[in-house]
Amino acid sequence: MTAPPAPSGHAAAPSARPAAGEGSAAPVPAAVLHSAVNAWFETHARDLPWRRPEAGAWGVMVSEFMLQQTPVARVLPVYEQWLARWPRPADLAIEPPGEAVRAWGRLGYPRRALRLHAAAAAIKERHCGDVPREHAQLLALPGVGEYTAAAVASFAYGQRHPVLDTNVRRVFTRAVTGKEYPPNATTAAERKLARSLLPDDEATAARWAAATMELGALVCTARSPECGRCPIAAQCAWRLAGSPAHEGPPRRGQTYAGTDRQVRGKLLAVLRDSTDPVPQAELDRVWHEPVQRARALDGLVADGLVEPLAGGVYRLPQT
Repeated sequence: MTAPPAPSGHAAAPSARPAAGEGSAAPVPAAVLHSAVNAWFETHARDLPWRRPEAGAWGVMVSEFMLQQTPVARVLPVYEQWLARWPRPADLAIEPPGEAVRAWGRLGYPRRALRLHAAAAAIKERHCGDVPREHAQLLALPGVGEYTAAAVASFAYGQRHPVLDTNVRRVFTRAVTGKEYPPNATTAAERKLARSLLPDDEATAARWAAATMELGALVCTARSPECGRCPIAAQCAWRLAGSPAHEGPPRRGQTYAGTDRQVRGKLLAVLRDSTDPVPQAELDRVWHEPVQRARALDGLVADGLVEPLAGGVYRLPQT
């Protein structure tokens, strides 16, 4: 959900200091970045269903679970079907967890479906079916980490929290620290920087969180940043330093073909497509290599995504 519009003014904010080096400039007041990026977002933000008022906090939470490591284009149809079937957490909570896995389809990383189901059950039991507003209560839900708690509190309730996803981390790394890419894992220094850049006003901060995320997704992309379209190009430390190439550890690439992830996906696809338990022989047909196939199936069982039954048959989890 889009945060309320930023007010016309806000309290004094710290400066964003570019990295030293060729083309370095004086510190840029953070308020300058807030104003430019939030104004850009007002004009260029995509019309996504979880940003609309009718999405509510549950719609925001569902989107945040689905969007982890998954592109918007793949999420959109599944999100729409999910909210049509389960418009409130309690609607999902009363279903077997296997139905969440089935509805997850081919979004990947299906354990997210189980975690979302567990979160829905906890919301029903602890919060009368309403997604809680408080960051600490969100963080206490199953499957909800620091990022998701901050994102829901910010995007759904307009609160002031640093929201650090991959896109935001890349924007901050380039614009403020003058490097091409952030570290492979979020660091304490990045969290400190995000907090220092956070606007004091709640509405402005919530808009800033959404706007920096959108800027990273649409303009300050990983492979082909479009600096000519960037609202803070003139202040960007990385651009002012001549856009130096990444010098840190190699960035992790994602592989899929031939991996256990691919085998797990094929096994789950068979189980999702069947309303009845599936015999072992049918699962054996999805992958030629028996050792990898058995390892993948054992992993699905261990993760709670598949339930083995007597007689060598399997189904999606029912409890």
